[in-house]
Amino acid sequence: MNNIETVLFDLDGTLIDTAPDLAAALNDVLQEQQREPLPFEKIRPVVSHGAGAMVKLGFQIDDDHTDFIPLRNRLVDIYADNIAIHSRLFTGMEEVLQVLEEKGIKWGIVTNKMGALTDALLAQLKLDKRSVCNISGDTLPRKKPHPDPLFHACNIAQTDPKHCIYVGDAARDVEAGQRAGMRTLVALYGYIGIEDAPETWGATGMLNTPLELLDWFK
Repeated sequence: MNNIETVLFDLDGTLIDTAPDLAAALNDVLQEQQREPLPFEKIRPVVSHGAGAMVKLGFQIDDDHTDFIPLRNRLVDIYADNIAIHSRLFTGMEEVLQVLEEKGIKWGIVTNKMGALTDALLAQLKLDKRSVCNISGDTLPRKKPHPDPLFHACNIAQTDPKHCIYVGDAARDVEAGQRAGMRTLVALYGYIGIEDAPETWGATGMLNTPLELLDWFK
């Protein structure tokens, strides 16, 4: 992959391990509603799918339930106030970013996370100025799996999609990357549930650890 000019990352479960703070926020909401907290291992695979999916898991309700939006909003509020207590780059990812920067390879973020949360998290972890672009779920009218956010990221990075690679931990990430004409890698270390089958997503390759990304540039 010597012709790769830009690497784009999904955020939650790919670049940053945000599950501890998101799980804590869900359990805070559950306890506010006099419900038992859930084990971290049960929440972790759902984190990549957003606050709504977490509310569905915790309260066993659908998004048409009258309590769904208030509970989701409460979860987001609690999370926003505690956005970087335990969230960190995945082990090895700092080295990956440093190597990319040393090689002159640009890197950026394309996530479905709300922009206000994305910006706050990246600022807290001092990553906001290092990335070439930070595209969130509300940056454009359409989000992943639509390819628009990836095309937008390429425009900002001034990179042809065929010279870009997208790394994510969900089927929608691979689909969006494929529709944008990029090569795609699955972050197997991310928030992948036992019901997921990443080997069927059609990605270019798989990463067991962030450091394995560097092997694609050798």
